[in-house]
Amino acid sequence: MNEQIWILSGTAATIGFIHTVIGPDHYVPFIMMSQVQKWSRAKTLLVTFFCGIGHVLSSVVLGFIGIAFGIALHKLEVIESVRGDIAAWILIAFGLLYGIWGLKYSIKAKTHIHSHAHSDGDVHEDGGVHEDGEVHEHTHEHTHLFGSSHTLDHHKIMTTWALFTIFVFGPCEPLIPIVMYPAAQHNALGVVVVTVIFGAVTISTMMGVVLMLSSGIERLPLHALERHTHAIAGGVIAITGVAIKFLGL
Repeated sequence: MNEQIWILSGTAATIGFIHTVIGPDHYVPFIMMSQVQKWSRAKTLLVTFFCGIGHVLSSVVLGFIGIAFGIALHKLEVIESVRGDIAAWILIAFGLLYGIWGLKYSIKAKTHIHSHAHSDGDVHEDGGVHEDGEVHEHTHEHTHLFGSSHTLDHHKIMTTWALFTIFVFGPCEPLIPIVMYPAAQHNALGVVVVTVIFGAVTISTMMGVVLMLSSGIERLPLHALERHTHAIAGGVIAITGVAIKFLGL
């Protein structure tokens, strides 16, 4: 590879990192969904990874088509712009719909207490086996969620696929004009190299930011808001979509 490809490779890595960090849509949806749906750390990173693949690959395919058929760069930029608008509106719609679902969740979720008395007439909140060897039932608090566990599992699966769809529509705006087309002026290997570097940095940055911020949020005392977290998550995701669409983040 010549010197220009090495320079473009460094540019691709830098742009991939900056593009991801300054775009909250690259990590906010995963952070919010992982918190409210109680995803494990592994699942959070796995969902982020595959959505990142879809995000990068959609622009890569478009870029290679443009290079192969000699499509003018400005035409591809128009297509990417349209894709970006669609992704932003889908993100807004997803956030609003999830927020509405979350409001219903918080309204219908009921917390109640079952109290059980001992044979001596005392009511205890701690259960288990006591010193007298007698097994006593205990007061316990739990939340009834509307909908069956099957319905909630289906909802989680649909949420994951919705995120993937959003990221497939969402373009990597700098990839084609700043990375792929300049590399195409040299050789095909150069295009592949800079594209892989851009994609690897973008996806690894997404995963790193999601991991870091999720770990920080888990340390916050948010138990009092637990019933309302789904509504809050939907609102935050909708606001993220608005920021992308109207503030150009």
